[in-house]
Amino acid sequence: MRELAFIGFLAALFGLGLKRPFLFILAYVYVDIVSPQRLSYLLLNSVPISMVAAGLAVLGWLAMDDKRNARFAPRQALMLILLLYCGATLGASPFPLEAYAKWDWVWKALAFAIFLPLTLHTRLRIEALVLYMILCAASIIIVGGLKTATAGGGYGVLNLMVSNNSGLYESSTIATVAIAIVPLILWLMKYGTIYPPDWRVRLFSGALIFACLLIPIGTEARTGLICIAVLGLLLLRFNRRRFLYIGLAGALGLIALPLLPSSFTQRMDTIQGYKADSSANTRLAVWGWTWQFAKDHPFGGGFESYRANRLRIENETRLGVGIGADVKKTVHFDAARAFHSAYFEMLGEQGYPGLMLWLAIQLGGLFRMEVIRRRYRDRDRPDELWVAPLAVGLQHAHIIYLIGALFVGIAFQPFIFMLIGVQIGLSSYLQRREKEAGFVPIFAKRKSAKQIVT
Repeated sequence: MRELAFIGFLAALFGLGLKRPFLFILAYVYVDIVSPQRLSYLLLNSVPISMVAAGLAVLGWLAMDDKRNARFAPRQALMLILLLYCGATLGASPFPLEAYAKWDWVWKALAFAIFLPLTLHTRLRIEALVLYMILCAASIIIVGGLKTATAGGGYGVLNLMVSNNSGLYESSTIATVAIAIVPLILWLMKYGTIYPPDWRVRLFSGALIFACLLIPIGTEARTGLICIAVLGLLLLRFNRRRFLYIGLAGALGLIALPLLPSSFTQRMDTIQGYKADSSANTRLAVWGWTWQFAKDHPFGGGFESYRANRLRIENETRLGVGIGADVKKTVHFDAARAFHSAYFEMLGEQGYPGLMLWLAIQLGGLFRMEVIRRRYRDRDRPDELWVAPLAVGLQHAHIIYLIGALFVGIAFQPFIFMLIGVQIGLSSYLQRREKEAGFVPIFAKRKSAKQIVT
């Protein structure tokens, strides 16, 4: 029955796309995020639905969409260069089979992110894409939140519908994404037009945010706890009642602490006692190896180059308490451990040029959203009030991802590149509307800018 439901939903989505080609874009987003083929037992596994959705999305845009408003932005050019560079380093990997397996999905993520902004030339499309990305991620997050609330979780234990530990179904990845989308959920609660804000939207959004906060607890991903802390700081950024906010957040933390499972608090304690934690020490050893590897291979070792690492890991265990307690040191060896950081992933696989390109794409997004926020923050027209808050939501989501990516190898995570596509689409849409109303340079003073109709 579940497989028939997936097939029926996709058939309906593809059918509607024949009349509204942009729905093919949303169909690809659904397939890429939820991966229904991995939730299927037979039928969807035998059909390349991702390729079908991508092909229909491109053909629908070419045949039926209005391309007069399409604009190729600088960050799209950077992503194209990164795509070509990754293809060029593909042959450098000493593990060609594994490298080509990763390249098979990386090039699709980059290519779709390059193509996506070309289709986002109305506010409705931008909002629809943000909404659909959140709902697709929510289909995983709600399941994890319910299982955490009813049965608890555990590191490597929480089942998110599939046993395949990849994509958004990987614990640290879903923990990062779950917290990253909270600012966008808050934006939809206030400025959404597809589902106009009312008590039902607020109730669902509040419940979804609660489920997002439960995911780091259920997965026991330490990255998720760090992302929650970053989210709290970002929400404080524009809060006028900061002391009240800090007090309420502290009180909620104190109330929630006794309710957390002991396994969760014990695992979080290893953040400050990393020397006794084998996982944390392994990450430090991998990062040290990657740094040395990049010195010898400045242009990168190609995809999956981490498989070449050989590690010597030292752990320290304190025997007893107090200053005079003895410390027991143990040494063990490991090999082929993953990078456990998007930054070191880029450095090890694509070298310094690849890392610089990747950072330029990421930091360029934060900068553009800040420019838009400052440009529109004082606008009081009803049809412009949504712009600055969306730029803030996209910026905050991106910051949370970049912090989480310090500890997870998600440099090419498709969900984040879709987010970058939304940023580029928003920027291009606003620039076009400003040009239609009488072009004003993006760095011009806000007082001289003409009001535009969205």
